[in-house]
Amino acid sequence: MNHPDDNELFNRLEAEMAADSGAEIVDLNKARSARGESADPGADSEPTESADPGVDRSGDSVDDDSDDRSAVMVDGPAPAGPGLMDRLRSGQRRQVIPAWAKSKPEFVNAIGWLGGYAGHTLAFHAVRLPWYSARLAFQAPAGVAKFVGGALRWVADAEGEPLRQVAARRENVEEYLKLSRQRDNRVKLRGIVMLLGLIVGPVLAIVLFVLAPAWLEVLALALLTAGFGFLGAPSDKPVISRAVVTTEVERLTSGIVERALGSLGIAEINKALAKGGEGIKFPAPITRDGPGWRADVDLPYGVTVPDILDRREKLASGLRRPLGCVWPEPVPEEHAGRMMLWVGDRPLNKVPKPAWPLAKTGTASLFKPLPFGTDQRGRNVDINLMYDNMLIGAMPGMGKTFSLRTALLAAALDVLAELLVWELKGTGDLDPCKRVAADYGSGADDDTAAATLDSIRYVYKDLERRAKVIASLPKDKCPENKVTPELAANRSLGLHPLVLAIDECQELFSHEKYGKEAGTLCTGIIKRGRALGVILLLATQRPDKDSLPTAISANVGTRFCLRVMGQIENDMILGTSMYKNGIRATSFTRSDKGIGYLVGAADEPQIVRGYYMDNTEAEAICERARKARIDAGTLRGIAAGQTPERREAADPLLEDILAVVPADEAKPWNDVTVDRLAELRPERYGPWAEQEPADKARQLTAALKPYGVATGQVGRRINGKTVNRTGFERAHIVTAIAERDRNRDAG
Repeated sequence: MNHPDDNELFNRLEAEMAADSGAEIVDLNKARSARGESADPGADSEPTESADPGVDRSGDSVDDDSDDRSAVMVDGPAPAGPGLMDRLRSGQRRQVIPAWAKSKPEFVNAIGWLGGYAGHTLAFHAVRLPWYSARLAFQAPAGVAKFVGGALRWVADAEGEPLRQVAARRENVEEYLKLSRQRDNRVKLRGIVMLLGLIVGPVLAIVLFVLAPAWLEVLALALLTAGFGFLGAPSDKPVISRAVVTTEVERLTSGIVERALGSLGIAEINKALAKGGEGIKFPAPITRDGPGWRADVDLPYGVTVPDILDRREKLASGLRRPLGCVWPEPVPEEHAGRMMLWVGDRPLNKVPKPAWPLAKTGTASLFKPLPFGTDQRGRNVDINLMYDNMLIGAMPGMGKTFSLRTALLAAALDVLAELLVWELKGTGDLDPCKRVAADYGSGADDDTAAATLDSIRYVYKDLERRAKVIASLPKDKCPENKVTPELAANRSLGLHPLVLAIDECQELFSHEKYGKEAGTLCTGIIKRGRALGVILLLATQRPDKDSLPTAISANVGTRFCLRVMGQIENDMILGTSMYKNGIRATSFTRSDKGIGYLVGAADEPQIVRGYYMDNTEAEAICERARKARIDAGTLRGIAAGQTPERREAADPLLEDILAVVPADEAKPWNDVTVDRLAELRPERYGPWAEQEPADKARQLTAALKPYGVATGQVGRRINGKTVNRTGFERAHIVTAIAERDRNRDAG
């Protein structure tokens, strides 16, 4: 709002300036209007008199406005932006009730921690209560002296003495007299109050001593002693010590984040932080998030989150925090330069390991999320095994088997699930699962590998049966053509969850005799078993193309990668380009046992610390699961003392070859024989026939090698030309059968 005085002042200044300079005063409003009319494309313009639009007839140079009028406006007018309602609708609503309060396991865990904290604090101070009492009694006289001295100073108005002295030094008589009168009034009033206290106090003390019960006297004496004891305690030596000493962690601020980013040696960040740069932008305030701080950062143009992940160790140094506390992550729903930086109070590997929510009580369902681990902030992370498969990879000793055990224990608590468990290291890490498994084996020998392959064949064969059952069901019972909880509960259909777990699967897939078939069958199980209630769990410590077929690693839905050494191993487990996108399990250290990247369980990769359960805990859980299965009548296989369905009396390969190779065909080709075997037993040899001719030949060669049947080049004349392929002699098959039977009879 303009005031008349201001307008008069400005008018007078303008007049004085015009008189001094003799210049013409320009009306800015008229000038702006004239400029706007000249810029109007619809306005009529008259040709200038001069042929040169840049030169005035007076000889003075003028601005060349022709270029301005013909220039194309690249940047349009700034948009007004979304309205209030649009901004509110696009905003992110914060949860009314925190996630931990809605999750029963997390809520119980929080209440348990709070109860433990309160119990520890109470016990700590209860033990030291006699010492506290002695110190208070010893310090009570000093407290009485402080109380009496303070009361006397209060009555004498000692707090006003400095002001009166200042007034006296300044010889300010009026102020000094005013302060003196104020002191006299205060001393008079406070003296009366003190006199009343000296009269009433002893009287009340005598009445209390005579009339009050003994417990009240003791209580009053204790309160007075405690009060005077606390008053007499030195300020640097508190009476009560702390039951829990917390570690003070520096608050995360924008300045600290900028300092850390500036230490990474990234040119664009250095430019942004330099003088005249636009700096680092923070789209949201830095807030407390669980046991740490969260900072949302907009990196400078051209800098992506993987660039920061490459330098995570330097970032931790810049933040002056341990490496296990610093976890930068991309924010996929935003642009590639948005980073969520979470800085924990303690390294993830130093945080006490949380208890598995199902360790003591509860059951599980494979159709629902299962607790698998916790993230950096201590929040529970679930996995969904139904309609999915899982691959776990890591270096030896980094927690791979324990992670697989967690998934198996969850499956064991589902009474409907049938478990087939194979541990090919031979150390018995999964032995507790024998209590509930329908089939189980542990060993690094050929017999265990053969038994594992038989179990895989059993699962692969069951796929055909399950598919036929689902196809025969009416649409109202199976609308999506896949196993549902209702169908799984109907035992007559045989569509219960079937879980096949293979630890150290590289021992099987790289096996000279069984590896090719096992890889082919497992690939088929992964592709077809998803809708049929079949779940495949694989764990390996050697994730390479020879030990883990690419068709398997490419089709597994959920992957968990603990520490690995290189990019190839990282991408074999987590998926192609994960290393390039900054998801790098190579960044974990040896002390990060049980910590890895989980991909597929959520929309984006998660850093997860798996639950650790030793053999004792696992045996207790499996015993609980066994009792539940007995009550439900679902205990089957070796856990129930039954012979597993996968067992066969003998390998029928040699007899099957004689059945498909006529006696007059002395030297058949391998690939032709495989096709014939597939026609004879498609459930057994079908995967062999799906391979290329050369692979068929190698498959049969590997299968015949244990029987001492050698293969070689067999030539035939076809259309006048000699064609050589890998084959064998039928007579060697007959000899091998006879030799095997003699050995069996001798045994």
